Amino acid sequence: MKRRLTWLVAFVCIAIACCEAQDGNAVGTGRLDSMQYLRNVTIYAVKPYAEVIPAQVLGGKQLEVLNSHSVADAVRYFSGIQIKDYGGVGGIKTVDMRSMGSNHMGIFYDGIQLGNAQNGQIDLGKFSLDNIEEISLYNGQKSEIFQSARDYGSAGSIYLRTKYPKFTTGKRDNLNVTMRTGSFGLANPSVRWEHKFNRHLSMSLNAEYTYATGQYHFRYRKLFSDGVVAWDTTAVRENGDIYALRLEGGLFGVTSDGKWNVKAYYYDSEKGIPGAIVNNVWKTAQRQWDRNFFTQGSFRKKVNESYQMMLKAKYARDYMRYLNPDTTLMYLDHKFWQDEIYVSSANKYTIMTDWDVNLSVDYQWNYLNSTLVNFSYPTRHTLLTALATAYKWSRLKAQASLLYTHVTDLYSSRMGDEVIDKHHNNLDKFTPAVFVSYQPWLEQDLNIRAFYKRIFRMPTFNDLYYTDIGNANLRPEYVTQWNLGIMYQFNSEEDVVKTVRLSADAYYNIVNDKIIAVPKGTGQYRWMMMNIGKVKIRGIDVSARLVMQPVASLIVDGAITYTYQRAQDYSNPADNGDGETYKGQIAYIPWHSGSATLHGAWRDVDVNYSFIYVGERYHNSANILANHEQPWYTHDISASYRFKLGKTQLKLTAEVNNLFNQQYDVIQNYPMPGRNFKFILKIDI
Repeated sequence: MKRRLTWLVAFVCIAIACCEAQDGNAVGTGRLDSMQYLRNVTIYAVKPYAEVIPAQVLGGKQLEVLNSHSVADAVRYFSGIQIKDYGGVGGIKTVDMRSMGSNHMGIFYDGIQLGNAQNGQIDLGKFSLDNIEEISLYNGQKSEIFQSARDYGSAGSIYLRTKYPKFTTGKRDNLNVTMRTGSFGLANPSVRWEHKFNRHLSMSLNAEYTYATGQYHFRYRKLFSDGVVAWDTTAVRENGDIYALRLEGGLFGVTSDGKWNVKAYYYDSEKGIPGAIVNNVWKTAQRQWDRNFFTQGSFRKKVNESYQMMLKAKYARDYMRYLNPDTTLMYLDHKFWQDEIYVSSANKYTIMTDWDVNLSVDYQWNYLNSTLVNFSYPTRHTLLTALATAYKWSRLKAQASLLYTHVTDLYSSRMGDEVIDKHHNNLDKFTPAVFVSYQPWLEQDLNIRAFYKRIFRMPTFNDLYYTDIGNANLRPEYVTQWNLGIMYQFNSEEDVVKTVRLSADAYYNIVNDKIIAVPKGTGQYRWMMMNIGKVKIRGIDVSARLVMQPVASLIVDGAITYTYQRAQDYSNPADNGDGETYKGQIAYIPWHSGSATLHGAWRDVDVNYSFIYVGERYHNSANILANHEQPWYTHDISASYRFKLGKTQLKLTAEVNNLFNQQYDVIQNYPMPGRNFKFILKIDI
């Protein structure tokens, strides 16, 4: 911990010294006859969209005012999204879109996918919003053909775009320092420094440290099936502490006909795992250590009026240690190392004004090492080739793509350190997608859109090769998607109502060969992964946004989302009696969910209210009373004030989360925090 704090303090001192030195060389601009200064002006507008299926987007002011400090907190406000949150500051948070499963989501960081070949899960709680400019959610895939082949390979995608250095005239350095504190012993300082070398080259460095005890009071109440209270108690959540350091740096270059960037990312954490409250055990001792590093770069160039090219590359190294010192269950101390290499080439050619084609080729290499006994040490080679085309005719837009995927897995059968046999598995698949939108009337911004997509996800290394659990004969898990939607948008500069945006989509998804764990033999802890699952998902996503300016200094911005989902387990028709799972709503998928936000900005004051609702659901596909989970909802409010001290801009924010102290679980037996507070100071130099 001391070592991490020393790094952070040194980083802040260097950044401040560089900014002070730059300011010392600056020419004074205090004369009124040389320059006039205006108050900061916030412009609210919706960018005209050129995509066939527009994304759900949180960015700029809208992202800043939400009571959210990690990517997982922010994406809760998208329709069709479910977050699995295991509670606390450092609790694991994964995302599921339209009930297809977390492994079908692609998470892209500055255009390159975040990978985890071991278990396919990306913990969005690791990514702070301090360095995020925009979050975009795409159903199906990003409807822009000039992209890597990997972008075509997911059932849905979340794109995280980090902040790009921006400088006002005559300024070469920007420094932002943020300090958060509040409930659960939270101490969360961060610093961001941007420097412009010249008009073609700039850089940014960002560092953040998070410490929290993770201790919070919660009320826990359980009922027997006949309604009699089993227990009703108040306790303190233990073993939820976290120490985490995030370092990030980037170089950004611009040429006359292109642009490039190089980025490095490092995350180091130690945290307790509170665990589920079962069998009257209220505290666990499991701990987890993570060290994640990646460096990536991209280059984009317009060769001529007809041809553009894009190159991307990445290397990632992940380390994870899991410790369970509880010998009453099973002592575990396992370590895992993952390596990944990724390269991509995309080539777009304009055949005519309204007709483009793109050919992308990607290669990815993954390797997993572990201290597990009899481990298989798997290696995966993945080659992806995507051919896509986009065509626009009058008010009709259409895109189509065909993705070819070749996968080769290499692994060994071992007995201790002895290799018994070596194996390899090959897979070749073609998967198509078609996207269409139509604007019936030229004078009305109304669009009807539809898409079809067939895609799959490979079994993870844990699914296939985890000692005594994995099944090397697993098949890929397939998803077929149909979507039909409509969107209306209105923009005005003169009226009180500045923006109206309404969107509705109906969808039908089928997941085949779903990979699930089933009991193996009679041992309580013996399981095996199998392809026996099938899920049918029918749903509706609705969203609305309204921006108004009742008076000159007041902006009011409101948004509502609603999702209805009927996600049923069709795995085994024989399971069709009381307590069986056939046609039951799958685990943790509510029938109804939604969110609402309301933001008001008046001069230097911002006030924000947000509401999250998740309806009733079951923690098992057997939809019986014993598995029923009550609805939960939270109300969050915040207020901030901006002011200046000389040339320094400051912003003070106070937040109250879970205002009415709702006691709830997102995942059964993982109680979430009640009412909690945050206080934030931001300094811009």
